[in-house]
Amino acid sequence: MSNNTQSQEKNTRQVKVGNTVIGGGAPIVVQSMAATRTQDLEATKNQVSLLQKAGAGLIRIAVDSKKDVAALAEIRGFVPEANLVVDLQESYRLVKDVAPYVDKVRYNPGHLYHHEKTKPVADKVAFIAEEAAKHDCAIRIGVNCGSVDPAIAEQFEGADEPGLEGVSAMVESALQHCSLIEKAGFTRYVVSLKDSDPKKVIASNERFAKVRPDVPLHLGVTEAGMPPDGIIKTRIAFEQLLTKNIGDTVRVSLTLPFEEKWREIESGKSIISDIEQGKFRSVPEFFDDGLNIISCPSCSRVENEAFIELAQDVKTMTEYAKEFDITIAVMGCRVNGPGETDDADLGLWCAPNFVNLKRGEKEVGAFPYDEVLSQLKNELDMIIAEKTT
Repeated sequence: MSNNTQSQEKNTRQVKVGNTVIGGGAPIVVQSMAATRTQDLEATKNQVSLLQKAGAGLIRIAVDSKKDVAALAEIRGFVPEANLVVDLQESYRLVKDVAPYVDKVRYNPGHLYHHEKTKPVADKVAFIAEEAAKHDCAIRIGVNCGSVDPAIAEQFEGADEPGLEGVSAMVESALQHCSLIEKAGFTRYVVSLKDSDPKKVIASNERFAKVRPDVPLHLGVTEAGMPPDGIIKTRIAFEQLLTKNIGDTVRVSLTLPFEEKWREIESGKSIISDIEQGKFRSVPEFFDDGLNIISCPSCSRVENEAFIELAQDVKTMTEYAKEFDITIAVMGCRVNGPGETDDADLGLWCAPNFVNLKRGEKEVGAFPYDEVLSQLKNELDMIIAEKTT
């Protein structure tokens, strides 16, 4: 980072991940995620190669089954030069299977209670750390707005000012897990605190960095959506954080066709380059008046590729409502969809053959892909009518 954008010294420790280094003043690492189905070997190999050629420092692959693990092993052999990452999702024990083939594993603290509910969280974290150390892997503690541990979320309910709800719980979760993993004797880790709202991403990372300036941070805005809106949301968060030397690795999470996932890397590099040159497009605060559409980045967990087209159609159909302060969330799978649509005025999360439509936390119904847009419009019109009466 150039001197004219530095406001505090870069104090994070360095974490080696494969053939790259995160933190400690090393160049910011841009990462992405393969969007293809992992068991589709040809498509996934091509996707990883595409991202690698675009300059991805880290490439995440989704693994949810034994067959995915077998495919991961073959992909590892095909691109030995790539730094691969796997997200453990709800099954923390998956680390034992995937660690031999990757350079980093990510676990979500809010998912650890799903399996072996009577087992202490500290024991689960120690198991992940032990397997990672055994196979020369780094770890990312990935705290996500839509899946904070219910106990912590309840403890900090009402602790935040309007507009920053959930930030305190996210930060507390991250801090607790830093302590747990260090008690297990593991220090080769990074942390991420993500939300679909740039304001919350900025606030949570600033608070965490103040308490743990030594821990490298991975930055990202979850479900940022489609270009250009998704890039703008992400740029705002990155500009506010990287200029304070908060952030060591980044991802621009965009809803894109499989063959265009390289644009995540291009966007990340462009944002970093502009910041280093003192070129900014945001003001000190994020003003988010008007329609806000958030959508998750397409990945191998998407159970119907029609999700990508649906997200585009939602954006087009709702153009008439652009002046209203309404948030619409479009999620591609059952893993993040249910929880991460709760905070939206209207939420859609996609199953293989239908789309679940929600209004806030309330289920409206499940509709075929070719019918859900008209149902969404009905709900949107009702919200607009309520706002204008």
